[in-house]
Amino acid sequence: MTNFMSPLLLKIDRVAFHIGTWPVYWYGLITGLGMVLAYLLYISEVKRKGADPDKAFDRLFWSIIIGFIGARIYYVAFSWQDYQDNPLSIFAIWNGGIAIYGGIIAGFLTLVYFIHRDNLNMGLEMDMAAPALMLAQIIGRWGNFINQEAFGGVVSRSYLENLKLPTFIINQMEIQGQYRQPTFLFESGWNAIGLVLLIILRRKHILKEGEIAGLYAVWYGLGRSWIEGLRTDSLYMGSYRVSQVFSLIVIVAAVIIMAYRRMKKDLPFYIESDIGR
Repeated sequence: MTNFMSPLLLKIDRVAFHIGTWPVYWYGLITGLGMVLAYLLYISEVKRKGADPDKAFDRLFWSIIIGFIGARIYYVAFSWQDYQDNPLSIFAIWNGGIAIYGGIIAGFLTLVYFIHRDNLNMGLEMDMAAPALMLAQIIGRWGNFINQEAFGGVVSRSYLENLKLPTFIINQMEIQGQYRQPTFLFESGWNAIGLVLLIILRRKHILKEGEIAGLYAVWYGLGRSWIEGLRTDSLYMGSYRVSQVFSLIVIVAAVIIMAYRRMKKDLPFYIESDIGR
């Protein structure tokens, strides 16, 4: 069994353990944990709203599967130079290399398909899914931490110590001989605040149908745009950071959609809505 910590550098080994000769990676375990907890949060709200949990599971299952594939395709498309000489490495997902926006796009389109197929309430369905997606993102960033991905610029060890970070985080942020900004942690923390906000507001007479999802999009877009500017491993489209461009598009689209829906006088508050609408 692989040691949890590399003995000399006190860094977390990417391999959690072996099953025979087959390595099991922390990245996969953490991603799986995020999916399971997101499912539990989603299903609890589905049941509270009176929906069929079995059908909801089908929608979520396919949204996750296709979303994961989309996240990988998105990442590979914008970093093709890393794969063109060895295309088979595209399938080595345990090495990391997925882009959350690719997953969001693919998962969103999958969910939209099921919503239209089953004649469901679009706003309500998206509202139920948004906090679960946020939770998956919170946990998933720790997979990037283990793989030493999604990091920022060079900093000193004392800088990280002044942030009062645990030693295991500081040690893991030493990448290629230099300490780095823990941008994975910034995003995970930002999303955690957003999740608390979403859960609180969906129990208040404040947000209407569709606005939980809209607030998620604005909150995540703002945080991602800021944090992406701190990263040194961003995906680029020409001279522009892809995630910053997409974040801006998401924010503007969400604000416009929410403003339009607010003009509908008969649109119920989320807390009052039910699955039969």
